[in-house]
Amino acid sequence: MHKLKYYIYLFIVKLTQTANNNVKQFNFKKIATFDSSVTLSTAINITNSQNDKSKIIIGSNTIIHGNLLIYGFGGRIEIGNKVFIGHSSQIWSASSIKIGNGVLISHNVNIIDNNSHPLDHLERRKDWENLRELGLLNEKQFDILEKPIIIEDDVWIGFNATIMKGVRIGRGAIIGAGTIITKDVPDFAIMAGNPAKIIKYTT
Repeated sequence: MHKLKYYIYLFIVKLTQTANNNVKQFNFKKIATFDSSVTLSTAINITNSQNDKSKIIIGSNTIIHGNLLIYGFGGRIEIGNKVFIGHSSQIWSASSIKIGNGVLISHNVNIIDNNSHPLDHLERRKDWENLRELGLLNEKQFDILEKPIIIEDDVWIGFNATIMKGVRIGRGAIIGAGTIITKDVPDFAIMAGNPAKIIKYTT
């Protein structure tokens, strides 16, 4: 009897998850490109300030619990097949972020291809005024530096890691928890620390 109740419970949970995923897919179909095999959790948010669904592409059988954002003045996010993105992870693009197949991204990971704010302190004051009045900028009004990020196939990024603009993370590399990546990472390297260092290679 207890086993039957358990299976009924699992069925209801699965049914609820499927319904929630269908709602999310319906809501985001206008601003991102993906098929029905993609799982979007109730926690996900997608912000496409360009309103061009070709600028956010999500591959088949990918699972997303985090947030995706592209700016109105630029940005593109391309995510491969069978990718996992954990809760509260942020992927923000003003240039281009390309994530390969089979990539595992843990929770609270930041992948940002730009500085987000100007280097000049006086411009940052103006930036604050714009954020208060307009929210995220649709037009590039300040000197915000951006460079593409490439994450190759089969990379594993640990929780609380940060991937900064202009880097390439090589195939099969592992980024340790809390690591900040500011330079290119070789294929199959295990990176840890701040500043990040190569600990060893997996192959």
